[in-house]
Amino acid sequence: MLQEYLKLNKNILIAFAASLIISAIIAQLLSEQTEYLNATYTTIADYVIYFSVFSFLFYLDNRKKYILESGKTDTVKLKHDLKKLITSLGIGEIVYTIFRGLLQYYFLIISYDPYLASIISQSISTVIYMIVVNLTVKITRLYKDEN
Repeated sequence: MLQEYLKLNKNILIAFAASLIISAIIAQLLSEQTEYLNATYTTIADYVIYFSVFSFLFYLDNRKKYILESGKTDTVKLKHDLKKLITSLGIGEIVYTIFRGLLQYYFLIISYDPYLASIISQSISTVIYMIVVNLTVKITRLYKDEN
């Protein structure tokens, strides 16, 4: 069970690192835009990169977990776990989006460089996101002990 949490958090952190770099670059490239547009476009790029990388890594880590001895996919278990995962990530994303957008906007207003505003707001928001996701994964019992 602990190994599952470690894999989940590893995937979150790798996806975070990829989106952090791309988001910072985009924020700086859009530095001539208003603070609101810069924060909005950067957050959109953040989501696209984050979910692309996270989904790929999650698939790699779990592709064998749902295969039956017959070689077919255990669709019932897969759907059940996907609902729990999507619920956990969804709640985390709502919290993340609110903090990310508001913090970046705030840092831009107080004259931080756009790339730095992006990095700081995304870093703070990701810590909060990870706490929320791990709590909701525990509450939904995604990785319950099956022994």
